[in-house]
Amino acid sequence: MVGRTEPRHPICLIRYLYGGSRGIGFYRASGRRQQRFAGRRSAAWLFPTMAQLIPSPIPSSPASPFRCAVLGCGFAGLSVAWHLLKQNSPRELRLRVDLFDEAGIGGGASGVSGGLLHPYSPKGKLLWRGAECWKETLRLLNVAEMAARHSKDSNETSDGLIVRRRGILRPAVNMKNSEIMTENAQNCHPNCRIETIGEDYAQTLVPNICAPLDVAFYMPAAVNVYPRPYLQALFLACQNIMKENDVGQELYLHKKSIHKLLDLEGEYDAVIICLGAKVDMLPELSGRLPLRTCRGVVAHMQLPLDMGEDYPEHAPSILSDAWLAIQGTRSLYMGSTWEWKSTNSSAHVSADEASKALEELLPKASVFYPGIKNWSLGGAKAGLRAMPPLTPHGSLPLLGCVNSLVGQNCRSRYWLFGGLGSRGLLYHAWLGKLMAQAVLSCDEQIIPSELIAWKNIKR
Repeated sequence: MVGRTEPRHPICLIRYLYGGSRGIGFYRASGRRQQRFAGRRSAAWLFPTMAQLIPSPIPSSPASPFRCAVLGCGFAGLSVAWHLLKQNSPRELRLRVDLFDEAGIGGGASGVSGGLLHPYSPKGKLLWRGAECWKETLRLLNVAEMAARHSKDSNETSDGLIVRRRGILRPAVNMKNSEIMTENAQNCHPNCRIETIGEDYAQTLVPNICAPLDVAFYMPAAVNVYPRPYLQALFLACQNIMKENDVGQELYLHKKSIHKLLDLEGEYDAVIICLGAKVDMLPELSGRLPLRTCRGVVAHMQLPLDMGEDYPEHAPSILSDAWLAIQGTRSLYMGSTWEWKSTNSSAHVSADEASKALEELLPKASVFYPGIKNWSLGGAKAGLRAMPPLTPHGSLPLLGCVNSLVGQNCRSRYWLFGGLGSRGLLYHAWLGKLMAQAVLSCDEQIIPSELIAWKNIKR
């Protein structure tokens, strides 16, 4: 467990959550270090009265705002930024959030992801805390859609869409996987059902699709998110919170990299590291986190104009050994390759790398969608993912305070939100909410123990 350091800002808000209709009470604590139940405490401290649950008055004009630096503008970074601003609304303290990313909004691996969103493992089992993650991500998607809808400056692509709600179809390609999926489908989440269907019904959804075992699994509530338009809209939503509050909150985007965490020392109360695979480029954390890197290439496929078999407008995206993320009737993304231990974080894909990716992906996709052979390569993009270690609960992201790695005597408090791997879209909303709560309350215990267990791994 990381030892606590004294926050620079004089006000630390500690939230006590009560179930039912009892609501939320706020305490104002000094910056003095607190150890729960350490030493002698009065009964009044252990069992507060209702009068003590009334929010303490916050100075209207503190000397300086609570300053947060968020490193990275992908799924993790934008989710944390939005929740920091939203949880501090109506204003409890003056807050400034600085976003740092040299590639801008969605310029890293998040912007390259396929965007296929559902709460299940490849075997159809509900992922760890999948229900909470699913709920919070859908909520954040709605927030982004609303922000984009009311913005005159939105840059959405894909016919102005941020989310394509057509479901996801998963053809079974081997007997073992089919049996496991069939069993797990019976225990699916009610808000994201898995329907077991035959090839005939599958072909009513996607004409000419092939289900080798005459079995496919259809998730009608699953969605296909367009990552960069979504992240751009979420940034707009962050700006809208600031506008609604008028004063007291600030948000800035800096298109630059931070090369050393200690360059920010003392300038910020909290530094939240959401850099994905690039976290290893920080000298304070390099080689000290249990992460593996994996470069994935995604091929942009287009249907030539002389081919008449458009992909149906209302047909779902497809997930199997390769996946097809539908962008339109003649445009889709096919992915993804897996190049382990790569250090290449560039989104640029050379002609040779694109050709090799096509050779790898096309045979896999042809098994369930033979018509893909008629599509041509329109381009390719790549991202470097940070893959977390396997735990008894699956591959879980890495969260927590990392002052023990950066420096115990630091005045700033440093937080890690990384290792989202290939499930960043599912995890980012709920975990961004928890991270914002932990940062604003200066309390790591808000984060589930499963997500900070990585600190016990010997390296």
